[in-house]
Amino acid sequence: MPDATEIVTLNDVWKAFLETDRRMREADRLMQERMQEQRQEHDRRMQEHDRRMQERMQEHDRRIQENDRQMQETRRMIREMSAETDKEIKAVNKQIGQLGGRLGEFVEEMIKPTCIAMFQARGIPVDEIFSRAKKKVGGETMEIDLLLANTVAAVLIEVKSHLTAEDVQHHLKKLPRFKSFFPRFADCRIYGAVAGMVIASEADRFAMHQGLFVIAQNGENVGLANEPDFVPRHW
Repeated sequence: MPDATEIVTLNDVWKAFLETDRRMREADRLMQERMQEQRQEHDRRMQEHDRRMQERMQEHDRRIQENDRQMQETRRMIREMSAETDKEIKAVNKQIGQLGGRLGEFVEEMIKPTCIAMFQARGIPVDEIFSRAKKKVGGETMEIDLLLANTVAAVLIEVKSHLTAEDVQHHLKKLPRFKSFFPRFADCRIYGAVAGMVIASEADRFAMHQGLFVIAQNGENVGLANEPDFVPRHW
């Protein structure tokens, strides 16, 4: 016969089954709780992640808006500075233009007393002088700073405070057209001359090479810078 301790009754099996079932339900409960905790933790982390992302996006948007505001402010300041600078440049240019005009008039007054004599000494028989001779033909106007003339010859003088090669070139364009603006000198031989208180580098040589007289300052006096044997061009 089997030992009494080894006899397993139906009741024992049932009890063991119930205990196993209890333990499985407890394990399932614990697993469900653990899974719920993990889901909650995951949800919490996702919410925290979303919150941080939202904060970062809001901060990013705020910085973009601030950058836009600063850029608009910078553009506004640049426009104001540009407008003010343009205004100052125009004012300075106006002052320079006025000063240049006054200096040009000063140079004219400085050379006028000796003009006739210096050209007569070169064999050009002029005996009259006109300041700012001006004539309009059609829609065009020609102005000669100083015009020396008589019945057979005329000298057209371009006067600048600062004479440049561009000024010389501009004067050269006037000379062949002079008689069409001033027909009373149609029978005269026309000569060209340029004068300057300050003469830019090479401007005097360029003028002489083109057959023009050059009137320059020499110490306290003014006179022709051309060599005595200079042969002027005439029109």
